[in-house]
Amino acid sequence: MKYTDVEQDLIRRDIFRWLDAREQAGKYDFSREELGEYSWQGTKIRLVDPQGGIWNPASFDTTLSILSTRTGPYEDKLDEEGLFVRYAFAKAENGTNVKLRRAFETQEPLIYFSPSDISRGSRYVANYPVYVSQVDEDAREFVIARSEEFRLFADPLKTDLDERKWAERLVLARVHQPKFRAMVMSAYVETCAVCQLKRAQFLDAAHIIPDSHELGKAVLPNGLSLCKIHHAAYDSNLMGITPDFEVRINGDLLREVDGPMLKHGLQEMHGRTLFLPVNEKNWPGRENLDFRFKTFAA
Repeated sequence: MKYTDVEQDLIRRDIFRWLDAREQAGKYDFSREELGEYSWQGTKIRLVDPQGGIWNPASFDTTLSILSTRTGPYEDKLDEEGLFVRYAFAKAENGTNVKLRRAFETQEPLIYFSPSDISRGSRYVANYPVYVSQVDEDAREFVIARSEEFRLFADPLKTDLDERKWAERLVLARVHQPKFRAMVMSAYVETCAVCQLKRAQFLDAAHIIPDSHELGKAVLPNGLSLCKIHHAAYDSNLMGITPDFEVRINGDLLREVDGPMLKHGLQEMHGRTLFLPVNEKNWPGRENLDFRFKTFAA
């Protein structure tokens, strides 16, 4: 059965919601088999090719997803900042490339599945929406923009320095967030490092040094699992964390009298020691904590 244009658009949006819901429930990476569990109005729709990299369901006019493997016939390459993927054409011109070219023409949103760094075996993290930003016929490669904003450039790989810096600031957090969240949530076993809340729906992968700063990398030593109230307090410098992993609450906030949320949610966290990952290599970096704590102390 061929879906109409309207149905295809609705299905793509619903797939994004399906992936969002699983991430919020603590599902951060997938096997190929798990990516066959999505259904639309009772009909299952696979989100990846069972074997290949470019997935073109017969019921869709354009490509639905592309999948990167660490080994295999498709040698995709990230640019230096990780903002683009150069993805090789399918070797056989059997229609596989045609639908991906059409996705470039129509600018349909796709899903890019990249290898997971948090689980053993062949598992993948979902990046979405992504777009075909350029088709390089000479190199036989598709240029995949890992963020919507980079579709603004006629030649995304040759933007001038000011344009590129502007775009990087816009997209940095979104480009790295799926894998960063997956790594942080896995390391902290879906637990707030401050209050030990264990509900994934209420947890964020927080940066110690903000991702807007040149030192704010999306890596585990710069990450903390924080519930939303402690993430907000940390970002607004109402809460700090020392290089020795102790929580500090802003003095004015400690003296304030309000309700039970302030008392139990924040004031009683003052002096508490962080809940840390079992593996010491996944602990927050002391230098990163020290850098950020100086801002809080000031």
